[in-house]
Amino acid sequence: MPGTSGGASALKVIDTDTHLLEPPDLWTARLASKFVDAAPQVRWVEDRQEEMWFFDDRPLQGVGYAAQAGWKDFAPSHPMRFSEIDPAAYDAKARLAKMDDFGIHAAVLYPNVALFHSGQVRDSGDVALSLACTKVYNDYQTEWCSADPDRLLAMTILPFWDLDETLAEIDRCADAGHRGIVFSQEPSAFGLPALVDRHWDPMWAKAQERGLPVNFHIASGNNTNIVAFGSEIPDIGLRSKVVVDCVPMFLRNGLTIAELICGGVCHRFPNLNFVSVESGIGWLPFTLDLLDWHWKNYDVPREHPEYDLLPSEYFRRQIYGCFWFEDQSALSAIEYLDGGNIMYETDFPHSTSMTPGPGSVAQAPAEYVSETFGGLPEATLRRILHDNAAGVYHLS
Repeated sequence: MPGTSGGASALKVIDTDTHLLEPPDLWTARLASKFVDAAPQVRWVEDRQEEMWFFDDRPLQGVGYAAQAGWKDFAPSHPMRFSEIDPAAYDAKARLAKMDDFGIHAAVLYPNVALFHSGQVRDSGDVALSLACTKVYNDYQTEWCSADPDRLLAMTILPFWDLDETLAEIDRCADAGHRGIVFSQEPSAFGLPALVDRHWDPMWAKAQERGLPVNFHIASGNNTNIVAFGSEIPDIGLRSKVVVDCVPMFLRNGLTIAELICGGVCHRFPNLNFVSVESGIGWLPFTLDLLDWHWKNYDVPREHPEYDLLPSEYFRRQIYGCFWFEDQSALSAIEYLDGGNIMYETDFPHSTSMTPGPGSVAQAPAEYVSETFGGLPEATLRRILHDNAAGVYHLS
């Protein structure tokens, strides 16, 4: 990375989106015996020749579906057994070594099964099981990050179907050193109140009180339009369909940002930070210009005289976006936002991550940053690679 000399970055680059792959026995080894049969677990599926996650006998995804970093072929090909996965996806010491190789000082950690299938966990029909699964995962994050809590940053998943338990879990995990909470970009997809409903105000208030950013990772809402890898799509082909599906999946957080601002959440909780995770930044200038122009053109202050800022001003005050593969579009967004509100990510170990390999066109993080952003002032590089994230996640 710029301004570094080998090993861990002297600039202390912060990677704001990586994933922690759950081990096959995470839940079966930790839950009470009465829950084990229905708990998330890995089974061999003969007709697919693949180890897959199941929850309450429902198939979720292949065990290596979200761990293609370094894999031998392009996605949607992926490891078919846990033993074929890069250990850095699930072993803390191996992850720290990988971060050193990449020039990454600290990494924010998101789940896989526990994030992308949270709705199915909620719908288990056994509320005690659903809550227990959530707590087991959060405890696992706490333990995993204990290998180096200044570099491995735990994020709290929530039993969001139960507001009282949600508030309690925020406190429990904050006390354990977690650096943020993960919330659904579309809670209404699970039969819950909409994102802007006052129902969630106690949660926003609790996160603000504890100084925890609220992180909206892509694909944390209604995922019915996301292709199921391995299915046949005869009209345009599987690989083409995956590319098409990337567009709504990555850009859905534009609607999340609009709702947070126009629904008054940012106004009511001015000291709460929000992060749009794995959705890029090139679209932010257009989105903020769009919101500002229409805000004025439809005279929103007539309806809400208490709103004292324009949408772009609310955004600059408390919302952040993350980039990883963009070039000119990222540069335009960085210029538009003067280097603020923007943070770097690698998305390791997903197929779209900045992990070079036989099955990826990705550049190594240091090479990408140097080639794409080498012309930026050092102060700007410091903001987008370290300072913005350090402020959001309370790092030195």
